[in-house]
Amino acid sequence: MSIIEKALDKSRAHKGQQEDEAEVPGQTGEATGAEARSALGTDPTPATRSAEPPTSPTVAETAPPVRHSQKVNMDFAWLRKQGIIVPHDERTGLTEEFRIMKRPILDNAFGRNSAMRVPNGRLVMITSSMPGEGKTFCTLNLALSMALEVDRTVLVVDADVARPAIPHALGIDCDRGLMDVLTEPDIDIPDVLLRTNIPNLSVIPAGRPHGRSTEVLASQAMVQLLHDLNTRYEDRIILFDSPPLLATSEPGVLATHMGQIIMVVEAERTPRSSVERAMEQLQSCDVVLTTLNKSTRLPGMGGYGGYYARGSYGSSTYGQ
Repeated sequence: MSIIEKALDKSRAHKGQQEDEAEVPGQTGEATGAEARSALGTDPTPATRSAEPPTSPTVAETAPPVRHSQKVNMDFAWLRKQGIIVPHDERTGLTEEFRIMKRPILDNAFGRNSAMRVPNGRLVMITSSMPGEGKTFCTLNLALSMALEVDRTVLVVDADVARPAIPHALGIDCDRGLMDVLTEPDIDIPDVLLRTNIPNLSVIPAGRPHGRSTEVLASQAMVQLLHDLNTRYEDRIILFDSPPLLATSEPGVLATHMGQIIMVVEAERTPRSSVERAMEQLQSCDVVLTTLNKSTRLPGMGGYGGYYARGSYGSSTYGQ
């Protein structure tokens, strides 16, 4: 080999060594971060570190689904036709009757101090001894009157699972409700709660019929539901439209959980013996108030003192 060829070979070898040294691991994109740190002798800055994708579920994947209540718009013209109070309408004898009627109930529920409050006083059941006495009429008018309070909210629960009347009276459509919450683990209160176009007023329908409704209402699930409703909002009063006491067995079970009960009696129609028999089922509740419904106007009452209910919601379907 000539001197010239030896010089060329030496030059090529030196150039190849420089190229090998220039390819530092971590700069070619093929070496790992650990290899780069070993080659460079330094740790890359946080901005240049490559994060591995997380192997555990993210917060969005593990968080429960957000539940939203449904908004319904009630037809005020339909409410007036049913004889139900509409907010901001002119002052009438009916509105004044329910203003007077609601005050002791609210006082029992929201006394100025704890000593004045009735235990579970915000759970109020409205019932009657027989069908057709106007309990639903009184429930809704009482609820709408309470919704006019400045610092109170009202929840109406249709507990008349055998013959629900709340949706028809309010002119709203609904499917799921109370019974579905109690029997379906995947259904919760927000899934069936209806927020109305009247501020401070919400409704829980009765839901789909159930063959063992009495047992469901007496279950631990009902106890837990009542606890949740009673403790979720301290400014809320819950009104339960209950079946008649002498028609079905559900109201007797429901009464054991209530703080107040309002007994609706139709004037000049309901026998005294029926009222007495019905009252025997309410001994578990310490506060039982009565209201005389469909009574005639009393002399000297002027523009007030009319009768409460001007009709009922169809014929009875309880029993015989």
